[in-house]
Amino acid sequence: MLEIEIFSDAICPWCFIGKRRLEAALSDENSDLDPNVMLRWRPYMLYPNLPAQGADRAEMLRRRFGPRGDKGRVPAAILAEAASQHIELRYDLIERTPNTRMAHRLVEWVGQTLGWQAQHEIVESLFQAYFCDGKDVGDFTTVAALAQPYGLHGREAPQVLQGSGELGERLNEEIDIQLHRATELGVCGVPGYVMGGAYLLPGAQSVETMRAIIARAKEKFST
Repeated sequence: MLEIEIFSDAICPWCFIGKRRLEAALSDENSDLDPNVMLRWRPYMLYPNLPAQGADRAEMLRRRFGPRGDKGRVPAAILAEAASQHIELRYDLIERTPNTRMAHRLVEWVGQTLGWQAQHEIVESLFQAYFCDGKDVGDFTTVAALAQPYGLHGREAPQVLQGSGELGERLNEEIDIQLHRATELGVCGVPGYVMGGAYLLPGAQSVETMRAIIARAKEKFST
């Protein structure tokens, strides 16, 4: 079994595109994922210093780009690459740039509680919510609704989503460990794919490149 760790952020468009490409690289003619590969999603924060409530996206763009900072203006290359993976990026709907630690706690909790397949699904849900529906994935109510099908409710919900209590502390500690580990592994942008705990493949590579490298990694790192 080969483990592929994917360092990613819920507000990274290339991570969304890379997820679809990875699935294509691992799929057979029936679209079933390779049973000899296990995926594990890891945290990365594009904007680690954002306040917990996030920030107004239009204002962030104006501060960064001046008058050119139009939230609906997206590089054509990103739109085209996303469309090639059947993704419609709706940046015009996105009002806030969220702090993604809440989303990362949810992803980690789902992985620990329900396994990697469920974790893979919740990552898709977060990408869809942010990029296709313009939802704030740093908002408690929004993220709680995404988490509900995975059994997150009652006393556990605020602990996981708000990072409170013993469970929230454990999740935050694990996120911090993985963020530090990303640096040690040389992940300086996302997506970053770590195979067998050792080999880093950076960026949203083509399906063909990913398929070839995964095949070699399976020979070298499978346990």
